[in-house]
Amino acid sequence: MPQVIETVVYTLPELTDSARETARNWYRQHCFHHPWYEFVFEDFQTICEILGIRIATSPVHIIGGPSREEPQIYFRGFSWQGDGACFVGRYCYGTNSAAAIHAHAPQDRELHRIADTLRDVQRRNFYQLRADIRHRGHYTHEYSMAIEVERDSPNWQHPTDDAEDTVIEAMRDLARWLYRQLEREYDHQSSDEQVDESIAHNGYTFTADGERFG
Repeated sequence: MPQVIETVVYTLPELTDSARETARNWYRQHCFHHPWYEFVFEDFQTICEILGIRIATSPVHIIGGPSREEPQIYFRGFSWQGDGACFVGRYCYGTNSAAAIHAHAPQDRELHRIADTLRDVQRRNFYQLRADIRHRGHYTHEYSMAIEVERDSPNWQHPTDDAEDTVIEAMRDLARWLYRQLEREYDHQSSDEQVDESIAHNGYTFTADGERFG
Protein backbone atom coordinates (compact mmCIF):
# COMPACT_ATOMS: atom_id res chain seq x y z
CA MET A 1 0.00 0.00 0.00
CA PRO A 2 1.10 3.56 -0.57
CA GLN A 3 2.56 5.21 2.50
CA VAL A 4 2.76 8.83 3.50
CA ILE A 5 6.18 9.72 4.93
CA GLU A 6 6.55 13.07 6.62
CA THR A 7 9.89 14.85 6.59
CA VAL A 8 10.75 18.01 8.46
CA VAL A 9 12.63 20.41 6.21
CA TYR A 10 14.54 23.55 7.02
CA THR A 11 15.64 26.71 5.30
CA LEU A 12 19.34 27.49 5.42
CA PRO A 13 19.23 29.91 8.41
CA GLU A 14 17.37 27.28 10.45
CA LEU A 15 20.20 24.73 10.16
CA THR A 16 23.07 24.19 12.57
CA ASP A 17 26.47 25.49 11.50
CA SER A 18 27.71 22.09 10.35
CA ALA A 19 24.48 21.31 8.47
CA ARG A 20 24.57 24.76 6.87
CA GLU A 21 28.07 24.02 5.55
CA THR A 22 26.83 20.69 4.13
CA ALA A 23 24.05 22.56 2.33
CA ARG A 24 26.50 25.10 0.91
CA ASN A 25 28.76 22.34 -0.34
CA TRP A 26 25.79 20.71 -2.06
CA TYR A 27 25.04 23.97 -3.84
CA ARG A 28 28.66 24.45 -4.94
CA GLN A 29 28.86 20.91 -6.30
CA HIS A 30 25.48 20.69 -8.05
CA CYS A 31 24.25 24.20 -8.84
CA PHE A 32 27.41 26.07 -9.77
CA HIS A 33 27.36 25.21 -13.47
CA HIS A 34 25.95 28.47 -14.80
CA PRO A 35 28.33 30.67 -16.85
CA TRP A 36 29.51 32.66 -13.83
CA TYR A 37 32.55 33.83 -15.83
CA GLU A 38 30.62 35.58 -18.62
CA PHE A 39 31.16 39.12 -17.31
CA VAL A 40 34.89 38.47 -16.92
CA PHE A 41 35.00 37.21 -20.51
CA GLU A 42 33.08 40.28 -21.73
CA ASP A 43 35.48 42.66 -20.02
CA PHE A 44 38.46 40.71 -21.30
CA GLN A 45 37.17 40.93 -24.87
CA THR A 46 36.76 44.69 -24.46
CA ILE A 47 40.34 44.96 -23.21
CA CYS A 48 41.59 42.85 -26.11
CA GLU A 49 39.77 45.07 -28.60
CA ILE A 50 41.45 48.13 -27.09
CA LEU A 51 44.88 46.52 -27.29
CA GLY A 52 44.33 45.40 -30.87
CA ILE A 53 43.73 41.69 -30.21
CA ARG A 54 40.94 40.10 -32.21
CA ILE A 55 39.77 37.03 -30.32
CA ALA A 56 38.94 34.12 -32.60
CA THR A 57 35.50 32.50 -32.33
CA SER A 58 34.11 29.06 -33.02
CA PRO A 59 30.51 28.04 -33.76
CA VAL A 60 28.48 26.35 -31.02
CA HIS A 61 25.37 24.50 -32.19
CA ILE A 62 22.19 24.97 -30.19
CA ILE A 63 19.56 22.22 -30.17
CA GLY A 64 16.50 23.47 -32.00
CA GLY A 65 18.07 26.78 -32.97
CA PRO A 66 20.82 28.47 -34.93
CA SER A 67 24.46 28.19 -33.92
CA ARG A 68 26.23 31.03 -32.13
CA GLU A 69 29.83 32.14 -32.09
CA GLU A 70 31.76 31.63 -28.87
CA PRO A 71 35.09 33.34 -28.16
CA GLN A 72 38.07 31.01 -28.06
CA ILE A 73 38.96 31.81 -24.45
CA TYR A 74 39.78 28.82 -22.27
CA PHE A 75 40.57 28.25 -18.62
CA ARG A 76 40.77 25.56 -15.99
CA GLY A 77 41.03 26.13 -12.28
CA PHE A 78 41.64 26.81 -9.59
CA SER A 79 43.63 24.49 -7.40
CA TRP A 80 45.71 22.16 -9.57
CA GLN A 81 49.16 22.49 -10.99
CA GLY A 82 48.88 23.45 -14.64
CA ASP A 83 45.64 25.39 -14.22
CA GLY A 84 45.42 28.68 -16.06
CA ALA A 85 43.85 30.61 -18.92
CA CYS A 86 44.65 31.12 -22.58
CA PHE A 87 43.12 32.61 -25.70
CA VAL A 88 43.30 32.38 -29.48
CA GLY A 89 43.41 35.33 -31.82
CA ARG A 90 45.37 37.82 -33.86
CA TYR A 91 47.21 40.88 -32.55
CA CYS A 92 48.17 44.15 -34.19
CA TYR A 93 48.68 47.58 -32.65
CA GLY A 94 45.58 49.25 -31.23
CA THR A 95 45.81 52.99 -31.83
CA ASN A 96 46.08 54.92 -28.56
CA SER A 97 45.62 51.62 -26.75
CA ALA A 98 47.75 52.49 -23.72
CA ALA A 99 45.80 55.65 -22.97
CA ALA A 100 42.52 53.84 -23.56
CA ILE A 101 43.48 51.03 -21.16
CA HIS A 102 44.43 53.57 -18.48
CA ALA A 103 40.98 55.14 -18.92
CA HIS A 104 39.15 51.77 -18.98
CA ALA A 105 40.85 50.37 -15.86
CA PRO A 106 42.39 53.33 -14.04
CA GLN A 107 43.40 51.32 -10.96
CA ASP A 108 44.82 48.24 -12.68
CA ARG A 109 48.59 48.69 -12.78
CA GLU A 110 49.24 45.32 -14.36
CA LEU A 111 47.02 46.12 -17.32
CA HIS A 112 48.73 49.52 -17.61
CA ARG A 113 52.13 47.81 -17.69
CA ILE A 114 51.04 45.37 -20.41
CA ALA A 115 49.55 48.14 -22.56
CA ASP A 116 52.59 50.39 -22.08
CA THR A 117 54.93 47.51 -22.95
CA LEU A 118 53.08 46.79 -26.19
CA ARG A 119 52.99 50.48 -27.10
CA ASP A 120 56.72 50.89 -26.54
CA VAL A 121 57.77 47.82 -28.54
CA GLN A 122 55.42 48.80 -31.34
CA ARG A 123 56.88 52.30 -31.40
CA ARG A 124 60.37 50.85 -31.86
CA ASN A 125 59.02 48.87 -34.81
CA PHE A 126 56.95 51.68 -36.36
CA TYR A 127 53.72 50.00 -35.16
CA GLN A 128 54.16 47.18 -37.67
CA LEU A 129 54.28 44.17 -35.37
CA ARG A 130 51.70 41.43 -35.76
CA ALA A 131 51.18 38.24 -33.81
CA ASP A 132 49.23 35.06 -34.42
CA ILE A 133 48.09 33.36 -31.21
CA ARG A 134 47.08 29.70 -31.31
CA HIS A 135 46.25 27.06 -28.72
CA ARG A 136 48.35 23.91 -28.60
CA GLY A 137 48.10 20.75 -26.53
CA HIS A 138 45.51 19.75 -23.96
CA TYR A 139 46.30 22.26 -21.24
CA THR A 140 44.86 25.73 -20.80
CA HIS A 141 47.46 28.11 -19.43
CA GLU A 142 49.68 30.86 -20.80
CA TYR A 143 52.33 28.45 -22.06
CA SER A 144 49.77 26.51 -24.09
CA MET A 145 49.60 29.49 -26.45
CA ALA A 146 51.82 29.25 -29.53
CA ILE A 147 52.62 32.85 -30.49
CA GLU A 148 54.27 33.82 -33.76
CA VAL A 149 55.44 37.42 -34.13
CA GLU A 150 56.25 39.13 -37.40
CA ARG A 151 56.78 42.64 -38.70
CA ASP A 152 54.53 43.78 -41.51
CA SER A 153 57.04 46.16 -43.08
CA PRO A 154 56.71 47.38 -46.69
CA ASN A 155 60.53 47.57 -46.80
CA TRP A 156 61.04 44.06 -45.40
CA GLN A 157 62.59 45.42 -42.23
CA HIS A 158 63.19 42.85 -39.52
CA PRO A 159 61.72 43.25 -36.05
CA THR A 160 64.00 44.73 -33.41
CA ASP A 161 65.90 42.15 -31.37
CA ASP A 162 63.56 42.42 -28.40
CA ALA A 163 60.30 42.47 -30.35
CA GLU A 164 59.38 38.78 -30.44
CA ASP A 165 60.10 38.03 -26.79
CA THR A 166 58.40 41.25 -25.62
CA VAL A 167 55.17 40.62 -27.51
CA ILE A 168 55.05 36.94 -26.52
CA GLU A 169 55.56 37.73 -22.86
CA ALA A 170 52.93 40.50 -22.98
CA MET A 171 50.36 38.06 -24.41
CA ARG A 172 51.19 35.54 -21.71
CA ASP A 173 51.01 38.21 -19.04
CA LEU A 174 47.55 39.07 -20.35
CA ALA A 175 46.51 35.41 -20.03
CA ARG A 176 47.84 35.40 -16.45
CA TRP A 177 45.88 38.57 -15.74
CA LEU A 178 42.70 36.95 -17.10
CA TYR A 179 43.20 33.90 -14.89
CA ARG A 180 43.51 36.08 -11.78
CA GLN A 181 40.26 37.87 -12.66
CA LEU A 182 38.50 34.54 -13.12
CA GLU A 183 39.83 33.27 -9.82
CA ARG A 184 38.63 36.39 -8.00
CA GLU A 185 35.18 36.13 -9.57
CA TYR A 186 34.90 32.45 -8.70
CA ASP A 187 35.95 33.11 -5.11
CA HIS A 188 33.35 35.86 -4.88
CA GLN A 189 30.49 33.87 -6.36
CA SER A 190 31.30 30.75 -4.34
CA SER A 191 31.67 32.66 -1.06
CA ASP A 192 29.33 31.79 1.81
CA GLU A 193 27.49 35.09 1.42
CA GLN A 194 26.77 34.62 -2.27
CA VAL A 195 25.86 30.95 -1.90
CA ASP A 196 23.49 31.75 0.96
CA GLU A 197 21.82 34.42 -1.14
CA SER A 198 21.37 32.03 -4.09
CA ILE A 199 19.98 29.28 -1.88
CA ALA A 200 17.47 31.69 -0.36
CA HIS A 201 16.51 33.12 -3.76
CA ASN A 202 15.77 29.63 -5.12
CA GLY A 203 13.85 28.55 -2.03
CA TYR A 204 15.87 25.39 -1.43
CA THR A 205 15.11 23.40 1.71
CA PHE A 206 17.14 20.76 3.56
CA THR A 207 16.89 18.00 6.09
CA ALA A 208 18.31 18.55 9.58
CA ASP A 209 21.77 17.31 8.53
CA GLY A 210 21.94 19.69 5.57
CA GLU A 211 21.04 17.29 2.78
CA ARG A 212 18.98 18.76 -0.03
CA PHE A 213 15.30 17.85 0.17
CA GLY A 214 13.31 17.19 -2.97
